[in-house]
Amino acid sequence: MPLVPTGELVAAVTGSASTALAAFNVISLEHAEAIAAGAEQAGSPAVLQISENAVRFHGGDLLALASATAAVARASSAPLSLHLDHVVSVGLLHAAHEAGFSSVMFDASKLDYDDNVRATAAAVRWGHERDIWIEAELGEVGGKDGESPLDAHAPGVRTDPQEAATYVADTGVDALAVAVGSSHAMTERTATLDHALIAALREAVPVPLVLHGSSGVPDDEIRRAVAAGMVKINVGTALNTAFTGAVRAYLDAHPSVVDPRKYLAPGRDAMAATVARFLATVG
Repeated sequence: MPLVPTGELVAAVTGSASTALAAFNVISLEHAEAIAAGAEQAGSPAVLQISENAVRFHGGDLLALASATAAVARASSAPLSLHLDHVVSVGLLHAAHEAGFSSVMFDASKLDYDDNVRATAAAVRWGHERDIWIEAELGEVGGKDGESPLDAHAPGVRTDPQEAATYVADTGVDALAVAVGSSHAMTERTATLDHALIAALREAVPVPLVLHGSSGVPDDEIRRAVAAGMVKINVGTALNTAFTGAVRAYLDAHPSVVDPRKYLAPGRDAMAATVARFLATVG
């Protein structure tokens, strides 16, 4: 089916206390195929998101990975959107429209507050002129490639509700990723979220809230976060954990295999099952 704009998928679940939209990171064609298959199994919409790190991994070629991912999405029976995630480069932001993305997460969170506001507001103006939905981040989720480990419970790390309300008003963003106790790249699901803070942010901020680093959050914590006001749930590392575990198990059992199709298939199936499970968790 045709790609669905991310903003439409988000709007369909905004205000629900039992349903959120899950977004999954794409690194390879197998990731895209697994996300589509998992969404079909669950009978749910989903977002296929490509990060700046993934683009860098593919030699900086956004169009090749985006085109392949979009082709997989269009061939699926599930409602799927294409999202560009954690974009730091303004050049990559400006490539999003031609590459077919309906949404971008512009990440100026490493800048000081005033510079973050200026850069994000400019990104929003550019995006809205092209009907591109813009997400931003305030607070420190941490854990991305190249970053030192972050204590998600350290003082000053979490998003302040009043600052978030001012930030949204000054930038015009369509959604806000907030720091409430999760961290990127967690391989164990041990994160504890601050649900009172989520509720306070939901009350203070007039746009949908986004939870990054959801791979490390247990199912019950995710459900409570959705009930408290989280609208978009980002998942990446959990897919890689499932994929790598299945590939490793296959190669351990079949050490003479050299055809990558033999071990990529169980890895892709494991990711699809993980996608379906997260989609069931978010409703």
